[in-house]
Amino acid sequence: MNDINEALFKAYDIRGIYSKDLDENTAEIVGRAFGSYIGKGKRIVIGLDVRNSSRTLMDHMLKGMRESGLKIFDIGVVPTPVVYFTIVHYGFDGGAMVTASHNPKEWNGFKLFGTKGAVLGLGSGLEKIRDIARNGSFQIFESPDVEDISQKILSDYESFLLGKVKIGRKLRIGVDPGNGCYSGIASRILSKAGLEVLPINNEPDGNFSSRAPEPKADTITQLMKLVKEHGLDFGVAFDSDGDRAIFVDENGAFIRGDIAFAAFVKSLLSNGEKAVYEVSCSKSVEEEILKKGGIPILSRTGRAFILNTMSKENARLGGEIAGHLYFSEIYNADDALYATLKMAELLSAKNTTLSKLIGEIPKYSTKALEIDVDDKYKYNIIDKLRENLGKKEKNLITIDGVKITLTNGWFLLRASNTSPKIRLVAEASTDEDLDSVVSKAMLEFNLALDEVSK
Repeated sequence: MNDINEALFKAYDIRGIYSKDLDENTAEIVGRAFGSYIGKGKRIVIGLDVRNSSRTLMDHMLKGMRESGLKIFDIGVVPTPVVYFTIVHYGFDGGAMVTASHNPKEWNGFKLFGTKGAVLGLGSGLEKIRDIARNGSFQIFESPDVEDISQKILSDYESFLLGKVKIGRKLRIGVDPGNGCYSGIASRILSKAGLEVLPINNEPDGNFSSRAPEPKADTITQLMKLVKEHGLDFGVAFDSDGDRAIFVDENGAFIRGDIAFAAFVKSLLSNGEKAVYEVSCSKSVEEEILKKGGIPILSRTGRAFILNTMSKENARLGGEIAGHLYFSEIYNADDALYATLKMAELLSAKNTTLSKLIGEIPKYSTKALEIDVDDKYKYNIIDKLRENLGKKEKNLITIDGVKITLTNGWFLLRASNTSPKIRLVAEASTDEDLDSVVSKAMLEFNLALDEVSK
């Protein structure tokens, strides 16, 4: 049995605080287990983000991988979407990304992929890798030297994206990579697409000294100010590994991810096409899909679930409230840079502003809260909520947490897949109704918390 923290294995990746929850030994064990799972002679790619601990973790992960007979191709410091692109575009057998995505700088981890870029999450392969790591049931073979293909991949990726869009008029945009993986890369490709780019926080920095890695209304105020002061057409902020895009309109106003997704649905979805959205998205998303004659498909929150559902259902688009935006034409990927290019293409073609485009989407009063809860209790609380509410509520959705539709709105309580939190999202037609819905949700949460804590 190996000394590995099983709590690191989340719903769709491996993640924890570096030197506390995971270390170089963890990376080596995970690399050996992943290699044993993928199999001798298989071709895999590996990339890493800009975090200070990523290089040493990658080196030790490679050591474990090389003991399992894999053929390994290093693509260097890249956004997660580039790892995914490389696997699918070139037919690799799998891949790994050393990253903690949007988590704070102290965190790190591993995103693992199988053939055709399938996300290896719990229930789709990650549990097998966990068991191999825990039991030490490794396949031991010698691997050839790791091959560096980073320059070729970035060049091919750039050509691939630019070949998918056509921007008819020159827009001026603000771009904030947050010192993450898209620093330098995004502004270069956007400029080649014909956009005038004003970048900020555009140097890789593992300390994320400019802002937090997660782009939210309270972390991207610098971008909001930049857009407004310079009269830009819009702004966009990425998370640290580049799979989330959060937009800011020409007035510097923050746009939530699901509302941006609804705008893409309104502009891109055709009759009969499917669109996948997760349980915390606004009611307006489903409304826009139905208006377009599309087929709405509800999913659990998270890249593994959305992406795999996109593939299974042959969907055109996918979206999440956090800013993950998925497009079928780029292998169903949630690529923040491609989302930016598509937004510029839309505004250019329609000759409109982002505020007008968003203004066409129905608006509801919403509130999102994060409740700190110990990891070992959060799922028990959700189970108790499911039990309690199942006895008295007819309109109960339980594919991800518990979602209740009331007469005056709805609320969702779900355990975060990546953090020790329970997330509450609520929506109603008026602020007064919203307060009532939130009060109802918190009452049910506190009741379940009390019962679990006894």
